[in-house]
Amino acid sequence: MQLTPLSAISPIDGRYFDKTAELSPLFSEYGLFRFRLLVEIRWIQTLANEPQIKEIKPFSKKTQQELDTLVKKFSINHAKEIKKLEAKTNHDIKAIEYFLKKKLKTNLELNKSSEFIHFACTSEDINNLAYALMLKETREKYLLSSIEKLIDKLKKLAKELANFPMLARTHGQAAIPTTMGKELANFAYRLMRQKQQFAHVEILGKFNGAVGNYNAHCIAYPKINWQRISKKFVEKLGLTWNPYTTQIEPHDYIAEYCDALKRINTILINLCADMWGYISLGYFTQKLKAEETGSSTMPHKINPIDFENAEGNLSLANSLNEHFARILPNSRWQRDLRDSTLLRNLGVGFTHSLIAYKNLLNGLEKIDIDESKLSADLNQHWEILAEAIQTILRKNGTKMPYEKLKKLTRGKKMDEKMLHQFIHQIKLSEEVKQQLLKLVPANYLGYASKLAKEI
Repeated sequence: MQLTPLSAISPIDGRYFDKTAELSPLFSEYGLFRFRLLVEIRWIQTLANEPQIKEIKPFSKKTQQELDTLVKKFSINHAKEIKKLEAKTNHDIKAIEYFLKKKLKTNLELNKSSEFIHFACTSEDINNLAYALMLKETREKYLLSSIEKLIDKLKKLAKELANFPMLARTHGQAAIPTTMGKELANFAYRLMRQKQQFAHVEILGKFNGAVGNYNAHCIAYPKINWQRISKKFVEKLGLTWNPYTTQIEPHDYIAEYCDALKRINTILINLCADMWGYISLGYFTQKLKAEETGSSTMPHKINPIDFENAEGNLSLANSLNEHFARILPNSRWQRDLRDSTLLRNLGVGFTHSLIAYKNLLNGLEKIDIDESKLSADLNQHWEILAEAIQTILRKNGTKMPYEKLKKLTRGKKMDEKMLHQFIHQIKLSEEVKQQLLKLVPANYLGYASKLAKEI
């Protein structure tokens, strides 16, 4: 069967492909080939510019352009050529080397220097930089921008809904009031902190040979400072140089990257659950699309599917993030191949995150607040003013005010009349009584509105 979105085993290449296609050029095998080719080309360009290496001369402008064009115009057909070579070599990096030599054969300048392609490199010198560049581009172009859109939407909603009082719930029970805007501001702030931490995770790269000691480099050119060249090369790619490695870059930074993303996703799982609950309570309604169906048997339904789908994808992404962070930094001695399969699946976890971010944003775009529902729920629970009353009584010297309010309200539903009757019976100045009598659930908000507007 030919591979199509309908025949793909994974939904990220099938059902969800319209939401994930942008990551395909990064995390597909085509993408891996492209990044590997980029590293190989940048390395031979670096060697050509090193004055102490007499056997290879600086390339002409025309040759530099030819090399750059091969990277810029790398196509799916080029990837197929590499795959054919790999079928013969049974080695993916050697196939890249042979492909590059073949493509540059007609350029006399490059053909003369062809043995400096992959010079002194181990496969992991190429691979670790290729994956690092994938993670860098994914974070910069897709993950951070998607997270930022969610933060912006939450901040916007927080300000719009800053003055909409609602019943808070602690332990699932009625608690003192908040506003819907303040609750969304809480999520926005949490995400802002974690986004900053994710953005500042260093993405490391190594380029130091078979076991990290520059053995081949030093035997060929003992007078060259290869550490300096390696550092400059890695940093020119926009990565942070790792000077101490075995054959592989140890992937600690990938664990940090995945852990940071996992924390963001955990916050969003919390948001999905809360939004699902608020929709269930009727605090939010969902915008109707006439052509959509909510249930195959119950015509009335509009299900919160965007939040449910997002939560499922975030949970799956976090399972993978946790696995990557736990397993990738462990290697037996100077290397083993367990990391190879895992690295090839990095894109799966990030893609599930991206699907979730898009669905969550879509869900947030489709909600409308139902102020009457918030008010009705709040006004059924006058007992929540017990905190305010006992606090004022403490201030005014009443003995054991907490215990008095506990006896009056614990486990009971109170209304305005019952609370006012209690207030009238207490020995207080008329001024304080009037202060308490003016209290209603909707105005006992503290700084909730202010905090929401300031996010």
